[in-house]
Amino acid sequence: MRALIPSAIALLLSGCASFSADGGVGAVQALAQARSAQAIPPNKPETVEHQLAGLLAKPLTVDNAVQLALINNRGLQASYAELGVAEADLVQAGRIANPVFSFGRLKGHEGVELERTLTVPIMGLLTMPFTLPLERRRFEQAQMRAAGELLRVADETRRAYYSAIAAQQSAAYMEQVKDAADASAELARRMAAAGNWSKLQQAREQAFYADTVAQLARARQAMVAERERLTRLMGLWGNNTRFQLPDRLPDLPAAPREVNDAEAQAMTNRLDMLMAQKELAGLASSLGLTRATRFVNLLDLSYLHNTTPGGEREKGYEIEFQIPLFDWGTARVAKAESLYMQAVQRAAASAVDARSEVRESYLAYRTAYDLARHYRDEIVPLKKRISDEQLLRYNGMLISVFELLADARDQIMSVNAAIEAQRDYWVADSALHAAMTGAGGSRPAARASSAPAPAAAAQH
Repeated sequence: MRALIPSAIALLLSGCASFSADGGVGAVQALAQARSAQAIPPNKPETVEHQLAGLLAKPLTVDNAVQLALINNRGLQASYAELGVAEADLVQAGRIANPVFSFGRLKGHEGVELERTLTVPIMGLLTMPFTLPLERRRFEQAQMRAAGELLRVADETRRAYYSAIAAQQSAAYMEQVKDAADASAELARRMAAAGNWSKLQQAREQAFYADTVAQLARARQAMVAERERLTRLMGLWGNNTRFQLPDRLPDLPAAPREVNDAEAQAMTNRLDMLMAQKELAGLASSLGLTRATRFVNLLDLSYLHNTTPGGEREKGYEIEFQIPLFDWGTARVAKAESLYMQAVQRAAASAVDARSEVRESYLAYRTAYDLARHYRDEIVPLKKRISDEQLLRYNGMLISVFELLADARDQIMSVNAAIEAQRDYWVADSALHAAMTGAGGSRPAARASSAPAPAAAAQH
C-alpha cells in the first residue's frame, strides 16, 4: 500500500480543481468593458424582464438599445455556453484519470485463485504540468471570443439603430414628396380639363406622381426592414416590438475625433490579435509536449495482489509502457510543427488585415463626417435659399405653381440625401470603433452612400 500513497495524494489534490462561480463571464465583461465606450450590463437572466420594461418605457437611445441587446440577444447568451465547455476542459485537465481496479477469479483442480489489480495512469500525472497551461490558454481564448462576440453585437446594434432612425426619417420626408406630387398632379388634371394644359404636360406630372408613390413604398419597406433588424438584435418579440425611436438622428459632433497611432493601438487592443498570440503560445507548448512524448506516451503502474489456491498471498507491481518499435512519433511531431507554422502565418495575415481595416475605417469615418457636414452646412442651406427665392418669384407671379412645387420636391430630396450622409457618419463611427477593438471579426466601415438624384422638375 505504501506504493499507492503518492498516487492517492495526487488524486486528492486533483480534486481541488473546480468551476468558477460565474463560469468566466466576469472576465469576458471586463475584456469588453476595457474596449467599450459604455458600461457593460451584468449577465443576470433573473433581472432581464425588469430591465426590459424600464428601457422600453421611453424612446430608445443608442446606449439603451445596446444594453437591451447585451442582456437579451439570444445568440450572445448562447455564446456564453462555449465558456462552460472550455472551463470543463480546463477543470478536467487538472484531474488525472481514475485508477482502474480489476478482479479475477480462476477455479482449477487445485482450488480457486484470486487476482486483484489496481492500475494508476502515471503518464497523465507526468504530463499534467504541460496540459494544464494548454487548457488554461484555451479557456482564455474562449473568453476573448465571447468578449469579441459581445462587442460585435454591440456594434451591429449601433449600426442598426442609426439605420432604423434614418429609414424612419426618409420615409417621413418621402411622405412630403408624395403630398407635393399629389397636389401637382391634381392641379395638372384640373388645368388640362379646363384646356389650359396639354396632355403631355399633364402626363409628366402624373408620371412623377406615380414614381413618387413607388419610392414611398420602397422607403416604407426599408423602414420596416431596418426596424426589424434592430428588433432581432435586441431579442424582442410580442408587445415589446412596439418600442419608440427618436424622430431624427443625433447631430454631428463639432469636430471629428482624431486617432493617433491607430495601427499601433489596434495591434495592442484588438481581441483577434490577442487570441492569435494565445493560440501561438498554446501551440508552441503543445509542440514541446508532443516532442517530449514522441517515444513513450503510455505509462501505467499497477499494484498486484494474488491469492493462490493454497491460500498463499502474493504482492507485487507491474509497469506497462509502449515500445517505440514501429512508430517513432515523427508523424505526430510533423503534424504539430505544421499546425504551429499554420498559426504563425494566420497571425501574420491577421495583423496585415487588421492594419488595413483600421486605415480604411478611419478614412471612411473622416469622409463620412466631411460629407455629412457638407450637406448640413452647404447643400441643404443652399437649397433652402433657392426655395425662398422661388417663393418670392411665385408671389410676384414670375413663375408658375408647378415650378414652385418642383423646387420643393428637389429640396426634400436633398434633405433625404443629407439624412443618409448623417446616418453613414454614425455607422462609420461605430465601424471605426469595431476596427480598433477587433469586435468579433469586424469589417471595414460601410462606404458612404451616394446621394439620390433629385427628381427632375416637370418641363413647361
